[in-house]
Amino acid sequence: MAEVWAAYLAFGVPPARRALIGGNWKCNGTTASIKKMVEVLNNAGPFPVESEVVIAAPSVYLSFLKSIIRKDIAVSAEDVALTTKNGAFTGEVNGAMLADIGLKWALTGHSERRVGFGYPGETSDVVGKKTKAAITAGLSAIACIGEQLADRQSGKTMAVCAEQLAAIAAALEPNDWAKVVIAYEPVWAIGTGVTATPAQAEETHKQVREWLAANVSAEVARKTRIIYGGSAKASNCKELIACPNIDGFLVGGASLLPEFVDIIKCTPGNI
Repeated sequence: MAEVWAAYLAFGVPPARRALIGGNWKCNGTTASIKKMVEVLNNAGPFPVESEVVIAAPSVYLSFLKSIIRKDIAVSAEDVALTTKNGAFTGEVNGAMLADIGLKWALTGHSERRVGFGYPGETSDVVGKKTKAAITAGLSAIACIGEQLADRQSGKTMAVCAEQLAAIAAALEPNDWAKVVIAYEPVWAIGTGVTATPAQAEETHKQVREWLAANVSAEVARKTRIIYGGSAKASNCKELIACPNIDGFLVGGASLLPEFVDIIKCTPGNI
């Protein structure tokens, strides 16, 4: 698909950034349910060249999913170890292991991991270092940022996002940004059925891009894809993707449903 996208860029005045449509299956799935969803995707017909599709799945199913899914969908890990080494790190899966099974992507810093699952979550410093660990292993990273409801209500949305971005930027070299996608997740809109309005989402995406320009470089700001991760679904994806600073989605629950195909196919004429 990279070659097809390159050819597409040669015609007319195409968008500068190809949309990334990501699915995050979280802690969901069985062998049977994954087979069923893959059948839907494999029989969905051609995907638009404007959409690059990546699905993050639980680690126990990564090799299985990769073996049966269509080749124009990349498979991603939902997390990556902080360590880049093998050794006494029980339960961890490092980037080299993910690369060894043919993966090209990993999520870092998802809001659920930042909050924690009944124990302290990951700090911004850890997320930055995990993002670097993924890139060091040859993976691309979908690095997640976003605010809680109290942050938005108190006008601190961009202050929270800036702190999270700064930790990522501190861990990276300038050339690393070519392998980073930023996923903005308004945490109050994840799994709640509440979605930020297109205007709210676009405002924050624009501010994130301005932060990158001011704190990394104008080139990184122009080229980095900033995707929206707040309950995107078939009913709102076209309006969201039409916003100039929204470069795709990180889809949670809807990526487990047939409507994910509609989200993948929402890009032509809208970016």
